[in-house]
Amino acid sequence: MKKSILLAVAVAMLTGCGLLNNGGSTPAATTSTTTTSNALTSGQGAGTALQALYTQYKADGKYDYTNLQNAMNTVSLLSNCQGLKENYKNTTYLKDFGKGMIASSLGLVTQNNVQTVTNSLVDMIKSNENVQAATTQTQNAANTTANYLSTASQYAGSISNLLSLFGK
Repeated sequence: MKKSILLAVAVAMLTGCGLLNNGGSTPAATTSTTTTSNALTSGQGAGTALQALYTQYKADGKYDYTNLQNAMNTVSLLSNCQGLKENYKNTTYLKDFGKGMIASSLGLVTQNNVQTVTNSLVDMIKSNENVQAATTQTQNAANTTANYLSTASQYAGSISNLLSLFGK
């Protein structure tokens, strides 16, 4: 069970790093209804991730990118914001993205700050330097998780063999 959970975490991290495409952006040939739906869904995912990151930030007093939950929430935030890269000038997309964030952020994103939050996310996504830094941090966390899984797996076999000496 733990291996399947950790595998799911690794897949989620790979998806967020762009190694697997989760469809976060809308292809140019889609209808406006699909674009609206994608914007709203992406906004909801971003709002949920943003709220989770903020809650942990308040608890820790800082953003700890080595925390596995923070890494997963960062991946989710970045994945859900990928559509902003192609649609940052599309006011309908931005409006629907904002509605999604408001709906899912448990009051963190409001009508009063949605424009500022969306602009900050657009700036973050458009800035190759920031995206690369976040991707590097997330990849480092994924590598740490992979190393942990490998080590844990090795120890699990050794401990199992040791315990089997005593019978069941």
